[in-house]
Formats: sequence, structure tokens, C-alpha cells
Amino acid sequence: MITAALSRRAQELAAAGEAFATATVVHVQRPASVEPGNVALVRADGTIEGFVGGMCSEHSVRAYALQTLETGNPVLLRILPFSEEAEVAGAEGTATVQNPCLSGGAIEVFLEPVLPAPRILVVGVTPIAEALLRLGSELGYDVLGVDGDPVDTRPGEFALVVAAHGRDELHTLRRGLEAGLPYVGLVASRKRGEGVLGELRGDGVPEELLARIDVPAGLDLGGRTPAEIALSILAKIVTVRHSGAPAPAAVPGVAATAPGPLAVDPICGMTVAAAAGTPSVEHDGETVYFCCDGCRSKFAAQHGHADVGD
Repeated sequence: MITAALSRRAQELAAAGEAFATATVVHVQRPASVEPGNVALVRADGTIEGFVGGMCSEHSVRAYALQTLETGNPVLLRILPFSEEAEVAGAEGTATVQNPCLSGGAIEVFLEPVLPAPRILVVGVTPIAEALLRLGSELGYDVLGVDGDPVDTRPGEFALVVAAHGRDELHTLRRGLEAGLPYVGLVASRKRGEGVLGELRGDGVPEELLARIDVPAGLDLGGRTPAEIALSILAKIVTVRHSGAPAPAAVPGVAATAPGPLAVDPICGMTVAAAAGTPSVEHDGETVYFCCDGCRSKFAAQHGHADVGD
């Protein structure tokens, strides 16, 4: 069971818009140092707050928790003692690793990512903008209305919808394009939209960026009322979100620390995260990762490396 202090910490991280994964021990085979129900939080930089086992378990939990933050998919992680058998390929949604330093026990940990809701910036005070604010929240988006102030994008923004009926559209659209937001939409007729694109083209905006502006914004559902038009715009945003479009630097910390593939410590056989902060050494043009400085030092000594710094 999560402690009150850890629960408050999770709420603080969520309120700050910081991504993290919860790691909950769901099964224990003795001997083991944890109890079912033990919970930890794994932040995007690999920091673990809480307890889900000793160093051996922590390495595997960290490695797979970082992957859940990257993919957005939960994982049931089985951590088994090392044997001569190869690691077992898990079914979909599961992973099984073997750690050599476990003292004969085994644990299962459910890893679930907690990611900030994708943010939609809605520019303008119009009936369509109001409908976007209302319906977007119902769909689980963090919808922020902007009017009268310069639009400054930040990590966390996924979409920009300009529904300002001509007010400062050029600057706002350009900021959204330059920020690399996956979706930039303009609420306008096709004719007026062509005029806006022409003005942006005249201001030197490259064609490849102009092609990213969705105008008229939304899917062609034939909507006429503000709510129907807002629905068509949100439908397009949902389509972009789930179409494999590149994620923005939307999850604070994740883009800068996104984990690479998993790696296996060549000394002890432990599965670790091939990520910044994991002990490593450059060997034959490749980065070799280790569970600890001890294994790294052994590897360095075996291969004649004098410098084993991070």
C-alpha cells in the first residue's frame, strides 16, 4: 500500500506536470526484502522514491519504468534469480528479467506511467474556442485558453488552435510551427485560410512549415454549430495524437532523458537501462553499461581501460 507521504509526493509531481511511473509490488516469492503492496515512484531522470527492493531489483525497475515513460504503456515486470536459461520472453504487456544477485526469491512489479495530459492551446474568445475548452477537457486534454497575451509555447503543448477570427493570427501560427507542435490548426474558411498562408509565405515561412497548418481546422464532418466544429477539430487532434506523430518535448524531463534500449551488464548479466546515469565505459566504439561501479571496474581491468569515469 502506498504511504501517505508517497501519495502526497505523487500528487505534487502530477500537479507540477512531471512524468513519473508508479512501481507496485504485486507478488513476492521468498526470500525477498519487499512485501506485496510496496510502492515506489520512478521519475524521468531515473530517481526512485520509495522501496521496491534492493539494488538488484531497483536496476530492473528503473530500466523498465523509463521504458514505460517512453512508450506510455504499463508493464508487469517479473524479476527472477539468475539461471543458466536464457531470459524468458514475456507476453504482451509483461517482461521477465533475471538478476544474478537476487537471493533465490522472485518478485513481480506492476509499472504504470503517469504522464501529463497533452496540452491544447486555444487562442481566441469565440464560441468555437469556448466549445473547444469544454469538450477538450472532457476528452482528458489540458486545454488552455489564451487571449490578449503573446503565445509562448512550453514543454507540454501538443496542439495549437487559433480561433481568433483574424486577431494576431500570423504571429501565433508562426510560433506554433517554430515550436514543432504536432498539430497547428486555424479556424477559418478555406478562402481566408489561403490568404493567411499567403501572408505567412510572404513573411518567409518555409513551405514545409506552411503545409503543417490544418486549415480549415478539423476533420470534414459537415459540422455547423460551434460545438460541432469544435468536435471536428478535437477529432483531428485525436487522430494526430494516435497516428505515430513525433511526440513533442511534452513530458518534462522525458525528452532530455529518454532511455535507449535495455542493456545487459557483461560482468554479472543484470539487465540495466542504457541511459544517462547508468555506469558505463566506451569499448571498441560502443558504450557498455553496468549495474554498478564494481562491475565496470572489473570490465575495465579485463580490457585494459585505465579511465573508467562516467
